[in-house]
Amino acid sequence: MAFVRRVRTGSGATAVQIAEYVAGRQRIVAHVGSAHTEVELGVLLERARELLADPGQGVLFAVEAAPRVTPLAKPAEATPGLFDEPRPQVGVRDGAGRVVSTDSRVLYDALAGVYADLGFGVLDDAVFADLVIARVVEPTSLLDAGRVLTDLGRRPASYATMKRTLTRAGPDGGYRDRVAAACFAHVVAGGDITLCLYDVTTLYFEAEKEDELRKVGYSKERRVDPQIVVGLLVDRGGFPMEIGCFAGNQAETTTIIPIITAFQARHRMADMVVVADAGMLSASNLRKLDEAGLRFIVGSRVTKAPIDLASHFHWHGDAFTDGQVIDTITPKTGQHNENDQAVRAEPLWNPHTHPGSWRAVWAYSHKRAVRDRRTLTAQEERARAVVDGQKAARTPRFVKTSNGSQTLDQVSLERARRLVGLKGYVTNIAGNVMPAGEVISSYHDLWQVEASFRMSKTDLAARPMFHRTHDTIEAHLTIVFAALAVSREVQNRTGMSIRSAVRQLRPLRSATIAINGTSHTLPPAIPTDQQAILDALNRPDVTH
Repeated sequence: MAFVRRVRTGSGATAVQIAEYVAGRQRIVAHVGSAHTEVELGVLLERARELLADPGQGVLFAVEAAPRVTPLAKPAEATPGLFDEPRPQVGVRDGAGRVVSTDSRVLYDALAGVYADLGFGVLDDAVFADLVIARVVEPTSLLDAGRVLTDLGRRPASYATMKRTLTRAGPDGGYRDRVAAACFAHVVAGGDITLCLYDVTTLYFEAEKEDELRKVGYSKERRVDPQIVVGLLVDRGGFPMEIGCFAGNQAETTTIIPIITAFQARHRMADMVVVADAGMLSASNLRKLDEAGLRFIVGSRVTKAPIDLASHFHWHGDAFTDGQVIDTITPKTGQHNENDQAVRAEPLWNPHTHPGSWRAVWAYSHKRAVRDRRTLTAQEERARAVVDGQKAARTPRFVKTSNGSQTLDQVSLERARRLVGLKGYVTNIAGNVMPAGEVISSYHDLWQVEASFRMSKTDLAARPMFHRTHDTIEAHLTIVFAALAVSREVQNRTGMSIRSAVRQLRPLRSATIAINGTSHTLPPAIPTDQQAILDALNRPDVTH
């Protein structure tokens, strides 16, 4: 039976050999190598055990001799017989082991596990998976992705292969459809799919000319560069389910219907609640959502409060108590009001008795009122400074211009002060189906989609600054979409941000050592805190 033995050489090294007993004597089957340090000895012993466990690895009983090296001293002329006790050669040195590379494959393997758990393996595209994981770890250009992947212990595909992968991930490749289907299946398996959150953002380009997609439009950052509009649909926990790209000059209100209808058709969803902010509040949008059989909760503009709360202001003035909720109705259009302020009780919305109205829920918060008053005071001071000529700026709020002169709009200011602390919500869900408190709490989940957008724009660098054509921009957004899903799942499992998880795991470096003509990769020692993160990532059922 073969076994591993260690022999001390004349040079002070330790030779590692595989031997067997034949007729009561030791027969050397293979010389694995000579170690000069404890690390080298551990590597050689592990290699010897591998050979014993699986002789096919190195064809154990026909092992090639270790690479010849130039001896430091002339070896003895006599050659020991096959069954003689070997005499270590004085001065023979196989060469010290060297670390040839280190990498963060522990991090890559952990993220690859999450990628597989989400079902993205259905794409059967290893290069696409590498690009997604590279974007999670360190967002960069396609040309620089190879460096990131090498640092993660991967042998990256060529730049040409990555470009071909980007083409496959474009609009005609069906990648986004399959990623979205996998995301939907993941959400269905893990929780509630009946409530979806929607919002939009803009991504700008440092380009001189517009094209059919990149156009100058309304920018919250007040930019005048060409941009695109991106719509994102997520579940109540912020996990992405649908993403869409629109021309930069397209109004935000016109993006929600294409995204929702595509999602509804893809997954055959007949019953769901869509939550969006006040930017989506248009009579056309609400009518189309209602006609599609979808329920919605949309933020209302505070300027609609005097109409919706006419009865309250008539009977109670502008007095509100902290936490007060008023469940009433709001006209579908500005010309039709079914709320009779002569009736003291607020009407309870019913689609049959109030065909020209939607349900409106208004809530008052003392904390919000304090914040609103502070904002109004700052706006008033800015307006007075412009009116007095102390500040040259474009016309701010509460400044009206008449015959070339500017004055403070005192009426508008007083009206705004009456409405501080109020927040409104419009819905087509009846009160006996969803109480007012649940309407409000569902709307407040919108911070999750805003958090996903922040993650996309900062952690994942979603702005497609290295892409110019429509197809490559769409492919880039598909990669960002998948990377956002991986990042959100990492956050859900670990309870920490994706940046924090990467910072914790990336320093865990595996080392590849070359010794005696072979290379061996040694895993890192993993501290307790980092092991807890890895354990959480390896358990799909862990959520926070």
